[in-house]
This record gives sequence, C-alpha cells and structure tokens, in this order.
Amino acid sequence: MRQCRAVFVLFLASLSLTAQSSRSNHAILDNRLALRDGWALQSSCKVETKGEALATPGFQPKGWYTVSVPTTVFAAQVKHKVFPDPYFGMNLRSVPGVTYPIGSNFSNIPMQQDSPYLVPWWYRKQFVIPAAYRGKTLWLNFHGINYRANIWLNGKQIANSDDVAGAWRTYEFNITDAAKVGAANVLAVQVFSPTDTDLAITFVDWNPTPPDKNMGLFRGVDITTSGPVALRYPTVVSKVDSPANDKAQLTVTAQVKNGTGQPVQGTVKGQIENVEFSQDVELGANESKDVTFTPEQFSQLNFDKPRLWWPRQMGKPELYSLRMEFAVEGKVSDRAETKFGIRQIKSELQAANRRLFSINGKNIMIRGGGWSPDMMLREDPQRMRDELRYVQDMGLNTVRLEGKLETPELFDYADEHGILMMAGWCCCDHWEHWAKWSTADYKIAEQSLRDQIYRLRSHPSLVMWLNGSDNPPPPDVEQTYLKVEQDLLWPNPVVSSATAKPAGFSGQSGVKMTGPYEYVAPSYWLKDQTALDSAHQCNQGGCGGAYGFNTETSMGPAVPPIESIREMLPKDHLWPMDEFWNYHAGGGAFKDLHVFSDALNARFGQATSAEDYAMKSQLQTYEGVRAMYEAYSRNKYQSTGVIQWMLNNAWPSMIWHLYDFYLRPGGGYFGAKKAMEALHPIYGYDDNSIWVVSSQYEDAEGLKLTARVLNLDMTEKYSQQAKLDAGADSTQKVLTLPEIDGLSSTYFLVLRLEDGTGKLVGSNFYFLSSKPETLDWEKSNWYTTPTSSYADYTALGQLPKVKLGVMHHSERKGDEEITHVTLTNPSKTVALFVRLKATRGKGGEEILPVLWQDNYVSLLPGETRELTAIYGAAELGTARPAIEASGWNVQ
Repeated sequence: MRQCRAVFVLFLASLSLTAQSSRSNHAILDNRLALRDGWALQSSCKVETKGEALATPGFQPKGWYTVSVPTTVFAAQVKHKVFPDPYFGMNLRSVPGVTYPIGSNFSNIPMQQDSPYLVPWWYRKQFVIPAAYRGKTLWLNFHGINYRANIWLNGKQIANSDDVAGAWRTYEFNITDAAKVGAANVLAVQVFSPTDTDLAITFVDWNPTPPDKNMGLFRGVDITTSGPVALRYPTVVSKVDSPANDKAQLTVTAQVKNGTGQPVQGTVKGQIENVEFSQDVELGANESKDVTFTPEQFSQLNFDKPRLWWPRQMGKPELYSLRMEFAVEGKVSDRAETKFGIRQIKSELQAANRRLFSINGKNIMIRGGGWSPDMMLREDPQRMRDELRYVQDMGLNTVRLEGKLETPELFDYADEHGILMMAGWCCCDHWEHWAKWSTADYKIAEQSLRDQIYRLRSHPSLVMWLNGSDNPPPPDVEQTYLKVEQDLLWPNPVVSSATAKPAGFSGQSGVKMTGPYEYVAPSYWLKDQTALDSAHQCNQGGCGGAYGFNTETSMGPAVPPIESIREMLPKDHLWPMDEFWNYHAGGGAFKDLHVFSDALNARFGQATSAEDYAMKSQLQTYEGVRAMYEAYSRNKYQSTGVIQWMLNNAWPSMIWHLYDFYLRPGGGYFGAKKAMEALHPIYGYDDNSIWVVSSQYEDAEGLKLTARVLNLDMTEKYSQQAKLDAGADSTQKVLTLPEIDGLSSTYFLVLRLEDGTGKLVGSNFYFLSSKPETLDWEKSNWYTTPTSSYADYTALGQLPKVKLGVMHHSERKGDEEITHVTLTNPSKTVALFVRLKATRGKGGEEILPVLWQDNYVSLLPGETRELTAIYGAAELGTARPAIEASGWNVQ
C-alpha cells in the first residue's frame, strides 16, 4: 500500500480540508433534482469504512474535501490549493503521479505504484428528496463517470464496477424502492481511475495529461421523476425536398421506459407547433423501447414551406420545438421537450474520393478548428459561450470534437447560432487498440456509442460522426457501430475515420488527415497539389495542400502574445527559451519549437527577447494561418474542407490554437478572420494570381478589385483595377501579377475590393519577398515539409518608427461595452501589424474576452481606419476603458 502512504502525506500537508456539512445542498428544477453542491471527496487510503456504511446518515466524513460535482479528483484538489497552479511553469511535474516521461501519452502508460490515483476515491453526497416526489418513479442519473464505479444508496449497492465502466457512457438507475422521499438520503460512489487498457479520455500530444487521468464524476449527477413510464431522447429526423426546399418530411422518435414490474399500456403524444400526433404503446415489465412516428404513417408530419435550419454562413438557424408526453389512462406519466431544426445534411464522394458536404441541397466548404476542453475537464458555461462567439467572430463554420463530446450547453449554443459540429472518437489510446480489446471492451464501446448517439442525434448542428480518428475501426467493430447508428436513426453522414485509410467494411472515407502539424511556409498549401503522387507522401492521402477534406492540419506552433507568455512562465524562464517553454509545447514530435523558431529567425531576423519573439511569432502565425484557409477557400470544391489543428487549448500552450488559453486572440485568430471575409481578395503564392472568393450565398455584382504593389519605401511599382461580379459561393481568378522590375527584398501587396457604391467589402495586405521560398518536398514527413530556402523579410526591421494617432470613445448597449477606435497613420511609411488592446483604465489589465472588428492591421501613409471592440461591460468594473496601440514599427 505504498500509494496509500503517499496520499497520507498529502492529507497532512493540505490545509484546505473541511468537514462535510450536514446541510443538503441541491438545486430543484421541476422534476429534476441536481446533486451539485455539498459532496464530500476522499481517497480510499484514508477511508476504512465500507460502502454500505458510507452511504448512511450516521457516517461523518470528517476531514474530507467538500466539492461540487462535476469535478475530477485532481481538479478538486487544485481548487482546494493542495497543489500550486498546475498550469503555471512546470508545477505539474511536482504533483505526485506525474512521473511519466515528458511529452509521452500518459493514457498508454500504467500509473506508478506510488500514485495517489492508483487507488479508488470516494464521492459521498447526503441530500433530501422533496416530499413532492412521493408516489413518483425516481431515476438516478450519472452523466459521466471516469472510469469505473461501485455505487451505494442508503446502505444498498445499486451498481458495481463491472456494469459501471466507460467514460462516455451515461447511467440511469431506477431508485424508487431504495430512495427515501422527504428524508435524508446518502449516495456513495467509489470511483476507479482508468488504466492504459481502458476506453477512457486522452489528450494525445496536445498537452500533458493530469495525474489522475481525469478520474471522477466529471459530468453532473441528478435525480429525475416520472410516472410509471419515463420518456427520453425525443428527436426529429428531417428530409428536405431540395433544391426547391419547399417541403419536408419529419420522422419523430423517442425512448420510453417502463419503471415498474408490471406491463403498461399508454399513449405517446407529440406536438410541433399546431401539428399533433399520437399512438398507443404497450410495454412489458421494465421494458424500454423506441417509439417512432413516420411521415408515411402520420401525414401531418409532411410539412409545406418549412422554416429551414441553416449554418449561420448560409442563412438563419431556424428552430422548432417538439413536445412529447406519455400518458397512462389519460394521466401524464412523463413529458419532454426539445428544440430541433428542419434540415438535411448529405455527403458524397467526388473525384479522387473527396467527400463534399451539402446542407438542404447547397454545397458547403467546411472550415473549422479542433476543440479541446479544459485539461481537468472543468465546466464553465460562460467560457464555452465566449469561445463559440470567437468561432463565429472569426467566420468559421465548424468545430471538430475528437473524442471530447462536451456538455449539452455547447450543442445547444451551436444549434441556436448555426455552428456545425464534427463529433467522433479519439485516436492514440485504447479506443484504437482494437487488437487488444477484451470482450468487455466491445460491450463498453457499443454502449458508449449508443449513449452518445441518443444524446446528440436531436441537435441540428451535428454535421457528421466519425467512427474512428487516426484509423478506421476493423470490420467487426465498424459494423457494430453502424448498426447502432442505424437503429437509433442517426440522421447525418457517418465517416469511418478522419484519415484517408480505407475501412475494411465501408471502404473510402473521403477525407484525409495528412497534416502538417509543424511549421510550413505559406506557399505550401497551394504548391502541394500532387495528392497521391508517390514522389512525396506525407501520409496516406498525400500531403496537406488545398485539395480534399483535411480533418486536421495547421501551419504549426501558435506562440501567444507576450502577456500570455508572462502568465504561463516564471520571470526567470522568459528568455532565453528553455525547458519551461518546451513543456508548454506539445508531446511526441512537437516537444519544442525549434522548427518554427528556425523559420522565424531566418525570415524576420534573430529574435532578441521574449517580447521580440512573441511579436514576430504573431506575424508569422497570422501569415501562415491566413495562407492555409485562403488556399482551401480558393480551391473549392477541389478542396472540400479544412480543420485547423487546433482551435483552442486545454492549458496554456505555445502550439496549435487560434486564441490562447487566456482567451487572448493573437495573430492566428486575425489571420483566420481575414481569410474568412465573406467577399475576399486572395494572393496566390503558387502563380502570383489574384482571386476573389465569395463565401456568401448570394450574388455580388458590380465589384471593383484594386491591386497595388509597393516597395519597402512605399514607392508604387504596380497598380491594376478590374471589375467583376462574384456569384454565390464562388471563386474566380481576376488578375495575375506580371514580372516587376526593381522590387525591394521585401515588398507589399495591397488588395481592396469595393462594391458599386465604393464601399470597401474586402481587403488584404501581404508582405512578400523577392527571394523565393523553396520547399524540400523530398524530405516531407507526416508532420511537416521542410523549407530549404527561406523568404527574406529582415528588411522589415529597417522600417522607420511611426507615431500613430489614436482616438476612441465608448458606448454601452445592454450588457456590452462597445469601444470605437480611430487610427491614423500620419507618417510617410507603413505602420505595420498594429495591435490594439482594450484595457481597464490606462495601464490596466487587458479586457478579455473581446471581439475586435479587426486587429494586427497595417496602415499605409495617411490612412485612417475605424475599428470597434465589443466586450462585457462587467469586465470593466469601475474603470473606464482605455486603448493601447503597439506594432512592428509603432512608437
């Protein structure tokens, strides 16, 4: 019991342990009792009492941690300040149990024998069931347990760890006989951490894994009530008559559960606005089954002129309400309501096995980012909304969830705001170690998928489900998965994996997962058009260039602004870069930043400080992220989708994000936002062409494109205008830059797109090099293609300093503050890469999160720009907003 002795030392060292209060803390909402606050948590090393006794009012949990659920064990300890902030510096390495090699995937490594998380931990909750629940059927719900658990209620074991196993399963127990209505009840849950051979949760190489492997009650626990029969998972599956989109056929389904030991006859009723339908149902003792209403049987489910749900990019995400109930002898036993959208998502394989998605008959180019929850799985609904607002603000239309299937609030927000969700299983742990699966693993995998499909199928935001990530499942597993998806009427495309590897049963996936994940030059995305050319194979499916559907790719690291670096690293490790920087990079091949740094130093000049490195990083990341999204947009529908790896981070990180852990948007954010303009002029790194891409679903006529080439000293070397019309969801080549004599080593390309009234509707600003950037394709690998000769932007360091004119005023609208900023460049040189910050008073902290209309902007001589920032008024406190302007050559 060496591990128990280690825990005892922690127990003595902690000053944050408190006794469990006898007062019951819970929230009651209609027929739901949320068991949220007032839990007690302790290691089994400190608890000799058995579960039967723990689950009685007579036991006093003295010295236990008082926690709120959901929480993992480690997250609870961090909240009690047992350990220093594990996200700062290398503090995480000082936590017991964090002895696995830095950069390795802990999910595939057994816990050390002295880890305090090798033993089970106890969660205990005492609560009162309201007297109003008397006579009802009572259901105890666990929405997420990692990984196994034994469960006792009022001294009786109601579930064991053979049956309660699987991080992505949900559990519902009929506790009518065991519960005490109007009196004290006690719930005791003995939770076991996942092993390296469990279907658990992994962060792969994104970031370190917490020492407990996220063990615990990581999702909520509640009690719900019903009559003899409960009604669950109401769902509407819709088909739309496209392209007219004037008719829709709806199929309605729900699960009904008989909570009694006797047969029950009743009626399932449903209502959508003024449309009603019903059917009689017979249930055997304790039987559960799905009840379905089809448009063939119920003609009222054939809708004329439906209000369609669209992704925000394409239209309005219209939602309807479905109300359902089960009645026994005319008395309502249970009822449920859900929002749904009438829409139909299809996908088909195009030439070269490229999967193209359409919604309500219209093609859509998937452009998104990969999501990560907090490393300790802490739930924060407001932060989640803030992050999804960032997704909208950038103009992305999709978020990919690789094995992190998130709370209902995320999907509800996506439904309401028209954001598409890619969901599916994760790679790189036991989920894809099929050859090592036990009989129990097959069962857990099937049940996990069933639980998640039931949970997710009603959301119109779900665009697809991936049955694998880095590999397709073998035929027996895939067929099991496909049967579950068919049986539960999953309404969306199913893809075998996120990679181009064909599945043994279903064949071609139609997508690729070719990377890159490490730094590549901006020209990479357009110059790599060889797809399956064996001359350079990065991965199966080719390399990462703008063709096909790339499910995860990026231009590499995303070093955050200097303020974030200061928040994550100690002062004495800010510069030069050292093992602290590397610890906040990734795992495996991404354990440091040397590839990105080599490019940065060669292209922009040797970084001399953390501040200098951070500024140059924003410029390089802006350029690289913009190039990736622009290339895929330009090549639609030869390219059909691209997912930036990643959107966000689980902890403070130097790699793979569009905004950092502190919700600070940097260069990558605004590079992505620029590339997502609805009407957008693009430079082609492959052939010096100028394109206009329309990402809107309406025509734009009478546009004027202006292209100017300027030397470093602002001498104009080329200017050309062209008139054009941009069709809906179109892309077209408009101009090609000629060979231009006398260019400086670094020069600029300025693109402006105006409508017929002269209003600016799209723009772009490129810094370019007269020295070609050469990629070494022969040395390509699965994560990068090296650069053999870098572009030369060192002359940017010679730009004269500029003193900008900065004026601002603010107004309040509801809960939001809007600050209007006017920037003026009075000089005779460019003001390059100007960054604006809104702060709490002059010299105060930056206000985050914030939605900038644009940022990291460049102003030509004499140019004036007006920009707005929107943020929560509460973030100001009593301070008045102030604006700070900095930049590449800004005084």
